[in-house]
Amino acid sequence: MILTQKYSTFYTLIEKLQSAKNKWVLLPVDQKIKKLIDVKNKTGKYAQQWVDLAVENKQIDKNSPLSGEEWSTGPWAVIYTVNAYIKTLEEIQSGNIANLIKGIETRNDGQIKVRVFPSDIYENLLFNQIKGEVWMQKGVTKNNLLQNMAAFYHQKKPQGKVSLVLGAGNINSIPPLDVLYNLIVKGEVSLLKMNPVNDYLTPIFKKIFETFINDDYVKIVNGGIDEGKYLTSHPKIETIHITGSEKTHDAIVYGIGNNGLKRKKENNPVLVASKPIRSELGGIGPMIVVPGPWNDKDIDFQAQNIVTAKLHNGGHNCVASQVLILPESWKQSDKLLNKVRYYLKEVPYRKAYYPGADIRQKSAKKSYPKAEELIGEIPRTLITGINANKKDEYAFCTEFFGAVYAETSIEGDTALEFLQNAVKFCNNSLHGTLGATILIHPDTIKELGDEFENCIADLKYGAIGVNIWNGVVFLLPQCTWGAFPGHTYNDIQSGIGVVHNSLMFDKPEKTVLYGPFKTLPRALNLAPPKPPWYVTNKTADTTMKRITKFALKPNILNLPGIFISALKG
Repeated sequence: MILTQKYSTFYTLIEKLQSAKNKWVLLPVDQKIKKLIDVKNKTGKYAQQWVDLAVENKQIDKNSPLSGEEWSTGPWAVIYTVNAYIKTLEEIQSGNIANLIKGIETRNDGQIKVRVFPSDIYENLLFNQIKGEVWMQKGVTKNNLLQNMAAFYHQKKPQGKVSLVLGAGNINSIPPLDVLYNLIVKGEVSLLKMNPVNDYLTPIFKKIFETFINDDYVKIVNGGIDEGKYLTSHPKIETIHITGSEKTHDAIVYGIGNNGLKRKKENNPVLVASKPIRSELGGIGPMIVVPGPWNDKDIDFQAQNIVTAKLHNGGHNCVASQVLILPESWKQSDKLLNKVRYYLKEVPYRKAYYPGADIRQKSAKKSYPKAEELIGEIPRTLITGINANKKDEYAFCTEFFGAVYAETSIEGDTALEFLQNAVKFCNNSLHGTLGATILIHPDTIKELGDEFENCIADLKYGAIGVNIWNGVVFLLPQCTWGAFPGHTYNDIQSGIGVVHNSLMFDKPEKTVLYGPFKTLPRALNLAPPKPPWYVTNKTADTTMKRITKFALKPNILNLPGIFISALKG
């Protein structure tokens, strides 16, 4: 290979990874655990610096509660995930992986659901009323579940691989979490190429992964499109993981320009035959509101839930809610929409830091000239009254990746009929399958009985939140994070494969996360506390900083401080 000076360093790093890949796969589990403990401790050591850099570069007021987002989707997410991987590795080492399973249910059609969250008393206390389960693909049963977990650790003679991780630029824990997944679950050493949007964190990540870098199991580089092209085509890169856009994925798999389009049409990929590509690519996230006996407090609380799903991280989330689906004949629909409009205006404006936000907003406004521009330099935009029956609707097939929200309504004479129609609409009309959220009153769940779970089963998304934004699934490592299985390279939509997945399920279908429709104090008719990820939470920064400290070194004496801060939110 003829090298330019520009890429000679990359070449050297890949050679070092190649030399170390088989050493990594043969490294005893207890040594892997020691390295993870080092990552956790160093993440704690540099957590404040990490958050300070993120707040500065995302142009968040340093005194704003919004810095809590940078704690939760930054250092805390990494520490919490490392803890979960350590727990799994300890059970693998002891031969007791079955201890990780908290419960299994079998549906009438034979599909099994594995309860994964909460997994201990601390999670039960800190995430009160939140429960999560992973649904398996067909063929996985109670009897063979353990044989469909931790495939890498069942291999007698595992072969090492070098993986390229193309880091995301929006959520700052994504790059290190993707690297950890490759290392611990897939057994692959990794070259992480940072995204130019957040490569200010490269020095921090190099410190966090110091023990892995020193042993040539991880390398971290910066670069843009040209560097990405060199790395993806390098013959000694054996797998690729990308978190990003469908457009970027297609450019890697098929190439660019007319030739790339021709290759995609013919499904003639450039790279896939020799280096499999795993991906998480976003999509059009639906928020389904099921009609029921909502009161004014319910409407206000859930409007904040909805707006959080749109405005978290400024709307620059692959799993941001993009389409609000309301019941056409429900008398509360207008009231809820007005509350959503209110919070879209009232939540303090933050600068759109992600490149192209202005272009995407203008494109949405051009497609919907009557859209309401509510607040801000790049205006928060609300599009209402979109016809759900119109095919190829712009808002249903184009990811806004910013503070633009669309609303549509669907018919249904009963709650069940509406929900069934909404599920069909999401599956057939919205592009992507990463995540969906259903908001539904507990009385309506009881009314629907088994039919409610059947609707969840029919909804083809990789993460489903019930009364909780499905984006929270990303934060819980026991859950799986990725598209609904079945996409192909020439119809990639939200991607192929999963990450996080600390229980190392080999054939997951989806994660379903259940949250409370009413938080406990509000259920007692007291002042409503807000979850710390809500954009309306006034103490999110303090709460998440304390939760991060707790994850680093759990101490029951620190719980009262967390609860007091959370209740003030």
